[in-house]
Amino acid sequence: MNFITPLFLGFVSAVIGIIPPGLINMTAAKVNLKEGKRNAYWFVLGAVTIIFFQVYVAIFFARVINARPDIILLLREIGFVLFALVTIYFLFIAKKPKIKKAKIGKKSKKKRFFLGMLLSGLNFFPIPYYVFVSITLASYQLFSFMNSSILTFVSGVVLGSFLVFYCYIAFFQKVESKAHSLLKNMNLIIGSITGLISIVTLINILEYYWG
Repeated sequence: MNFITPLFLGFVSAVIGIIPPGLINMTAAKVNLKEGKRNAYWFVLGAVTIIFFQVYVAIFFARVINARPDIILLLREIGFVLFALVTIYFLFIAKKPKIKKAKIGKKSKKKRFFLGMLLSGLNFFPIPYYVFVSITLASYQLFSFMNSSILTFVSGVVLGSFLVFYCYIAFFQKVESKAHSLLKNMNLIIGSITGLISIVTLINILEYYWG
């Protein structure tokens, strides 16, 4: 397997996972407005440092799970139920989300690197997300759990994460003005994506039992 594929897949996975407005990317933009790009980039560097280790931990768990086909099947069945419930929730139950304003201390102009690490460390979403992503890609022969492939994939995640954070820093005014309209349709977008994943997962389960 060439290094381009895992690099690209890691990059795309990171962009998809981070691009919705959230605490970390909105905080990066706020730091830029209040303290300048230098502090904002230090904040981002701290955030992506934690993301780097989170992805490695996720792939470690994924590699262990991938060695057990019975566990993979069980996870697919659990995943199907969870994604189906998430789809129902976002399409029919959830209220329209609102942007949470990040609070930046007026006097705090240092240690943005550690603030980025802290906020990123408090976000546990990347671990189950990249466990699912890596196992799914491996099942389609698009990713292997070789050390070189893992390092390349993680590098792609770091690059993708940094790009999204950079876009929030560089184009925050435009993002902020359009974020509200984006969030109005966010439930539909998320519900559609999880619905598609549910269908694909169900097909894989049916193929296992009756294929």
